[in-house]
Amino acid sequence: MSFYDVLQRGDDFILKDRPGQSRIWNFFSQATCMAVVGGSKAILGLFYNVNVKGLDNLDHGLAKARAENRGFLTLMNHMSVCDDPFIWACLPWRYFLSLDDIRWGLAASNICFNSKASSTFFSLGKLFSCERFGRGPFQGGLDALVRILSPDDTLDTDHIFQGTEKSAPIGSTLASDVRSFYSPRYTPPVLRYKTSWVHIFPEGYVCQLKPPHNNSMRFFRWGTARLILEPTVAPVVVPIFTDGFEKIAPEAKVDDVVDSLLPQGIGSTITVNIGKALDDRIIEAFRAEWRALCDKYHDKLHPNDLSFELKFGKEAEALRSRVCDYLREKVAQLRLENGFPPEDQRLKSQKFWSEYTKTDGASAPDIQFVGYNWAVRAYQKNTKTYDEYGNEISK
Repeated sequence: MSFYDVLQRGDDFILKDRPGQSRIWNFFSQATCMAVVGGSKAILGLFYNVNVKGLDNLDHGLAKARAENRGFLTLMNHMSVCDDPFIWACLPWRYFLSLDDIRWGLAASNICFNSKASSTFFSLGKLFSCERFGRGPFQGGLDALVRILSPDDTLDTDHIFQGTEKSAPIGSTLASDVRSFYSPRYTPPVLRYKTSWVHIFPEGYVCQLKPPHNNSMRFFRWGTARLILEPTVAPVVVPIFTDGFEKIAPEAKVDDVVDSLLPQGIGSTITVNIGKALDDRIIEAFRAEWRALCDKYHDKLHPNDLSFELKFGKEAEALRSRVCDYLREKVAQLRLENGFPPEDQRLKSQKFWSEYTKTDGASAPDIQFVGYNWAVRAYQKNTKTYDEYGNEISK
């Protein structure tokens, strides 16, 4: 169930760093993506062994999404700074012949969007900026992905929340606005001919742990659940687990320019395990719960946006938590298929990671990072401070 203002903010955020409906932009966007993938393919082909399992699952999932006019969502563990773009270099070239077949995603604003040049480059790479360190799940980059996962021909009163009989009407009051989805003159922000593919790393940060916890994951952040619950139609969801990228770019606590630029672990095997599309019935059951919460807790005076209760209420947060637990379990199953032992049960807990990060690992000294725990603010630059509701705190 989508809200009008969420989708509208998504439109605005999409246009923040890119022109709307531009064929020239699309040309350079595809050229940028293909150049980066080509360079990554050269490195993998020359120095590493690549093993892709379940490519047919990716094919079938994407074909299903297109046939049913739905968005396509893939989610994956985050072991290395080179996960993206190297994950795409493991796929055949046919995945990059159309710009619509190249994924959208998120990238850290403090790293990838800290200058005009870098913002343009990563925007051409079909990435949106994402604020971390307390900004929370209700921010522009995630609104943009909700919008991207919503097919342009589903922006109507059947798919956007309209309130109840006691709510103020929405569609009739907005139809005269040229920027309104309900206006016949509305123009989508992206020139596309197919439904879109979104790829995310739900952990939010690279996670390289020392044995015996190597190749384990953090908890999945709640913004991930928004991409399941809030698009106008349910996306087709495919989980992915990879290992080996951490050998190409191992984390380190000593800054070594040479090591950071040159690939490591020459001759290592990269394994990409692509799972089957998740059960639509389970996804729809989650969305049905969300629709019920929208009916119950929407703001009757302002029914076109998420209410405080739908953002921060206990029932809404519990639902997002269960969605993320389900998604994480599906990725964890692929991890077992790759030959790793079961994870320490503590690692899937948000509370565990919150305390672990707050104490810089002192709360669980048996779990140690290779290099830094990048979720610790002190280890990163250009970060902002937010309150408990994701509002920036003035310096």
